[in-house]
Amino acid sequence: MSRVSSAFAGRYRWIVCALLFAATTINYIDRQILSLLKPILDDQLHWTNAQFGQVNSAFQASYAVGVLAFGWFIDRFGTKLGYGLSIAAWSAAAIGHALVGSIPGFFLARIALGLGEGGNFPSAIKAVALWFPKRERAFATSLFNAGANVGAIIAPAVVPWIALTWGWHMTFIVAGSAGLLWLFFWIPLYNTPERIRSLSSIESAHIHSDQEPDLKSKISWRSLLGRRETWAFILAKFLTDPVWWFFLIWLPDFFKQTRHLDIKNSWVHLVTIYGVVTVLSIVGGWGTGWLTKRGWSVTTARKTGMVVFAACVVPILFVTKVGDWSAVLLIGLAGAAHQAWSANLFTTVSDIFPKAAIGSVIGLGSMAGSIGGILFPLYTGRMLDRFSSAGNITGGYTVLFTLCGFAYLAAFLLHHLLAPRFEPLEDIPA
Repeated sequence: MSRVSSAFAGRYRWIVCALLFAATTINYIDRQILSLLKPILDDQLHWTNAQFGQVNSAFQASYAVGVLAFGWFIDRFGTKLGYGLSIAAWSAAAIGHALVGSIPGFFLARIALGLGEGGNFPSAIKAVALWFPKRERAFATSLFNAGANVGAIIAPAVVPWIALTWGWHMTFIVAGSAGLLWLFFWIPLYNTPERIRSLSSIESAHIHSDQEPDLKSKISWRSLLGRRETWAFILAKFLTDPVWWFFLIWLPDFFKQTRHLDIKNSWVHLVTIYGVVTVLSIVGGWGTGWLTKRGWSVTTARKTGMVVFAACVVPILFVTKVGDWSAVLLIGLAGAAHQAWSANLFTTVSDIFPKAAIGSVIGLGSMAGSIGGILFPLYTGRMLDRFSSAGNITGGYTVLFTLCGFAYLAAFLLHHLLAPRFEPLEDIPA
């Protein structure tokens, strides 16, 4: 049973959100380290773009397995245990990167990291559904999801310095140790609202003010896969998750290859990009909640936000044709639009499905996003090698950013056709 100071009474759900934010920040630092170290490891490993893409695809493949398994595990055994096991596993795997020094070694390390990180979003989204009423979920999701952006800000500012001062091995040790430290806060502080003794009756009433009763204890994957709404989430994740992975993995290389800025010089651009992403993405998550408070239906507010965010990615088509700082602003806008889109897309799951199914649906969709994340780095590596051999690597990036620019509009159209309304489902068989 969790014991928390009565000083937290009335705002404990925001303490929960802070824990989720911290975990997501650590998660994205761990994910981004390898791409930031690529210029250093290029000289040691002599890998091609295709091989680098394959290493990242190995991570995505294991992440697809991990997110599906953790989604099921969290629905059965709870968020506290599931999240704790997930971050313990990925932190140990992050530290394990320091023990390898070959391409096969990085394959194995990335596989272990992907398996552990699979629990992050199923756990966090379910925790938000348990702790926040529907009108606050998109905002809460955008807040904890901003940890991805903060991690992406911290990583380029800190990782090169650590690597150049103490060696690249130390970057993985520091990042993995941060995850293990997080467990010392998660274990005593987190639990479901019903198990927090100091939770005030006012906050408890607020949390449950517009939540539907959750009567089912188990819902099978077979039942979920029979619903159009599940496939709406799956396809939207498949089409748009690879874009965010593309940013995390390839942006340092983009600035080096097309702008001749190595990590010592491009880190300022990367930090600025994710600073823009952090601020604008939180505004995007807040916006749809604000619309619902003004009387808009959940469906109208979410869909309006999602189509606006999808359109905001389109200008990235011009990123290879503008100057360095104009490119930073275009990428920042697209990244912010992705995060705002993602926060609302995640929230549609808790809008539609009962709490007993949230972890499983998030797991299925995140697995689909990971499959897209497997395929896109493979395609990216081969595309860049082909254009590079022809002396026109900028042309390769132009093709890739064009694909990214239209992915969200295609995803919105499919999602709208399959899930025209965001209303609670009451007829899902167990």
